[in-house]
Amino acid sequence: MRMALVKAANPTQVFGRDVFKALTTVSRWKGLALVAHGWLLAFALAWGAAYLATWWAWLLAVILIGGRQLGLAILMHEAAHGLMHPNRAINNAVGQWLTGVPVGTDLHAYRTYHLTHHRYTQQPEDPDLSLSAPFPTSRASLMRKVLRDLTGLTFLKQRGGQLLMALKGFGPAAKDQNVFVGKVFARFLAAQIVLLGLSFATGIGALPYLIWLIALATTFQLFLRIRNIAEHACTSTGSHDPFTHARTTHANLLERASVAPYWVNFHSEHHLFMGVPCYNLPAAHKALIAGGHAERMTIAPGYWDVIRTVTRRTPQTV
Repeated sequence: MRMALVKAANPTQVFGRDVFKALTTVSRWKGLALVAHGWLLAFALAWGAAYLATWWAWLLAVILIGGRQLGLAILMHEAAHGLMHPNRAINNAVGQWLTGVPVGTDLHAYRTYHLTHHRYTQQPEDPDLSLSAPFPTSRASLMRKVLRDLTGLTFLKQRGGQLLMALKGFGPAAKDQNVFVGKVFARFLAAQIVLLGLSFATGIGALPYLIWLIALATTFQLFLRIRNIAEHACTSTGSHDPFTHARTTHANLLERASVAPYWVNFHSEHHLFMGVPCYNLPAAHKALIAGGHAERMTIAPGYWDVIRTVTRRTPQTV
């Protein structure tokens, strides 16, 4: 039996009509500025580390570029909700080609998948349930996942799986899914070729791109995993209270530079009111706290606290 859609919060009761209208207004320039910020910072870090050619510069760049790559994925998520730009054509073009494709994602497929996640959050029909259902888990299990991420095994498994599906897309018996995955993989490869070309255009050769690729295969995978864990693991499952379906996590400067770019840590607010652009989520959070809703929400003081929570033997909300 199909479960009912998750209960939605009434925004006008929480914020008032005028405040909610301001919170959900999509800027014509802020989303685009965030995309430019992510790319310029990633480019500067890759070029700077290649130019300095020291181990510590490479390490710092790989860490911070992984955070910007996650940031691009977060901005693709914004576009999936139509929050990148009020013009739908611009929203979709930027979300697809400047944020989704370079990190191996298709905006339109993700939108369908992700909106299903919002409709059935933490219920059996939730396509993201597999990301939170295994928790709590042991520290050893989590460490094995971390090692697979940081050694590039997760990346190779994902891209290798895409390649195999893409190869099956050739021939008379090809399935539509294989053809689609082939197109996604081809766009991803094309984006990498463009980035490699830009790397050579810096005058340093392939080194800046190599730093980008190492980050994409390692720290991006780890940061993506931690973000996924923090959003829903060990929160209420199947509850009818929309304030309990996701976790908001306070993030310090290092966390905002790595696992929580572009205010993605305000995930409870996003699930309550998914029409609020990411740059307005902090204001939504303040309004919820001022309105006395903190006790209903799952709020963590930091990402280390979340990791401790999800590696306990019994589920606990923070």
